[in-house]
Amino acid sequence: MPYTKGERGLDDFEQMNRKVLRWVEFVLLFIGIPLLIYFDEDFIHPSIIIIPVLIFIFLVLRRTTDFQWRELLRWKVSPGMLIKNGSVLLVCSLLTLGYVYFFDRGNLFNLPRAHPWIYVAMCVFYPVFSAFGQEIIYRTFLYKRYSRIFPKEWHFVLASGITFSFLHIVYYDPVSMILTFIGGLYFARVYQLTRSVLFTSVLHGLFGIMIFGIGMGQYFWLDIPI
Repeated sequence: MPYTKGERGLDDFEQMNRKVLRWVEFVLLFIGIPLLIYFDEDFIHPSIIIIPVLIFIFLVLRRTTDFQWRELLRWKVSPGMLIKNGSVLLVCSLLTLGYVYFFDRGNLFNLPRAHPWIYVAMCVFYPVFSAFGQEIIYRTFLYKRYSRIFPKEWHFVLASGITFSFLHIVYYDPVSMILTFIGGLYFARVYQLTRSVLFTSVLHGLFGIMIFGIGMGQYFWLDIPI
């Protein structure tokens, strides 16, 4: 049965209302929480809230989207994609190494030199307990939950990059925000092409290990022991 003019108007109003509410939710989660941490001087470390945030996100994903648990382990990544992203990682590693060597040599390999076992532990735990959680939030959740307000592919990539960067306001340094904006755009695009949050988490983890290993971890760890 076709809509009457009044029914169609009501439906349009409901759609607009839902979109406004989704925008409010988006701003509260992705802007409000980082600002809350930023202005709370007694907040211990951003990573302590990742578990409760993930629990909330999984509940929302399961109730409101077509999310399935097996998506967390999906790995449909072609050899070409592996080679391409491996090359990106290699180039970024060389550029980072060159930058630290020529412009900040005192911090070259700072964490591995000062505390090798802390660095080894970080290499093991960071990809699993930090990178994976962040990728679920800033790629899977953002993609599935907010497609209504970011309908185009580039909308999602830009929103993911901006919000991922804004999260790092809690480290009080523009360098971390600039680097994570670029990284956020990159990870979002890779997720968009592969739909594999596991793959983007592996990439995220490897980039983190590289950054902390070469000597730029101080931009992402407030009380780094160096």
